[in-house]
Amino acid sequence: MSVETVPSATATTGTDATADAVRGVQTLSMAKAINAGLREALLADPKVLLMGEDIGPLGGVFRVTEGLHAEFGDKRVLDTPLAESGIVGTAIGLAMRGYRPVVEIQFDGFIFPAFDQITTQLARVHLRSEGTVPMPVVIRVPYGGHIGSIEHHQESPEAYFAHTPGLRVVSPSSPHDAYWMIQEAIASNDPVLFFEPKSRYWPKGPVDQDHPGTPLHASRVVRRGTDATLVGHGAMVATLLQAADIAAGEGRSLEVVDLRSLSPIDYGPIVDSVQRTGRLIVAQEAYGSVSVGSEVAATVAERAFYSLEAPVLRVSAFDTPFPPAALETEYLPSADRVLEAVDRALAY
Repeated sequence: MSVETVPSATATTGTDATADAVRGVQTLSMAKAINAGLREALLADPKVLLMGEDIGPLGGVFRVTEGLHAEFGDKRVLDTPLAESGIVGTAIGLAMRGYRPVVEIQFDGFIFPAFDQITTQLARVHLRSEGTVPMPVVIRVPYGGHIGSIEHHQESPEAYFAHTPGLRVVSPSSPHDAYWMIQEAIASNDPVLFFEPKSRYWPKGPVDQDHPGTPLHASRVVRRGTDATLVGHGAMVATLLQAADIAAGEGRSLEVVDLRSLSPIDYGPIVDSVQRTGRLIVAQEAYGSVSVGSEVAATVAERAFYSLEAPVLRVSAFDTPFPPAALETEYLPSADRVLEAVDRALAY
C-alpha cells in the first residue's frame, strides 16, 4: 500500500499569522512536536477528532494535547470515561461515519482492555468490507521505560499489534519524525498504532515544519558506520547512538538504523547496511522472545545470509514482567549491553 502524507495547513481565519510565524526549523521536545502535528491535522481537516482520558483541559498526563481543547473546543478534543474498550469502539463507529478519530491510551499497559476491539474489529473492518469501509483511526500509545514508574506504566506491547494483520504500527525516535509521522498516520485510511517513547518526550531536537523528509513506513540510516549494524526503534535509537559514540572512541565504526515503522518494516536500508558491515545487532526495550527484534533477525538472516560474518544478535529486556522502578536500569538494554553484543559479533 502506498504511503499517504498530509500537507501542512494553516487556519483560514485569524490564526494565519500565528501559524505562519512558527514555520521553518524549530527546536522542540517530542511532546511539543506531536502537539504541533496534531494541531496541523485539526486545522487541515474538520473531520479529525481527538479523544482520550484527560486529554481536554488538562492536556493529558504528559501534556501532549495541551492547549488544543482551548483552541478547538470540546467537540474536536474530547475527554472520555476511563474505558479503553469504549474509547476504541467509539472511534471505530466514528470512522465508519467519515471521521478521522485520534485516540490516546493514557499508558501502554492500559491498552489491553481495548485489545479485542483493536485486533478483532478495528484491524479487520477494511478487509471485512472488501475495501469499502476505510478505518482512519490512530491510536496514540505512550510506551516504554526509563521514567521510573510502575508496572502497567512502562511496558512495550508493540509486538502484539505488529503481529496483527490490518494494523499499521509506527514509532518515532525524534521530534522531527514525531511531528510529521503523526500527520501521516492521521492521513492514512488504515488504522495506525502510533507508539510514542515516553522517555523521549522531553529531550529537544530540530523540527523542520516545511520539509517532511522520510515517508511514514520507511526505515532510515541515522549514523553511518562500517564494522557492524545496529537496528532499533523508538527510545532505543538514542541508546544505539550513544553506543556508537562510545565505540567510535575505541576505534570502531557502528552504523545505526532507525526502524520507524514496525508494520510494515522497510528492510531495504537494513539489508543494504548488513551487506556492507557483515554484522547485525537488533536492540529493543520489549521482551526478546517472539518480538519485533526476532522478526528483523530472522528476515535479515534469510535475505542477507551470505553477507553475514557472525550470527545476528539480539539485545532486549528480559523475559519477565516489568520490575519495580528501582530495577529498570538493570532490566532495560543499555549502551553497555549493546556494546557487549558488538564485542561478541566482532569476535567471530
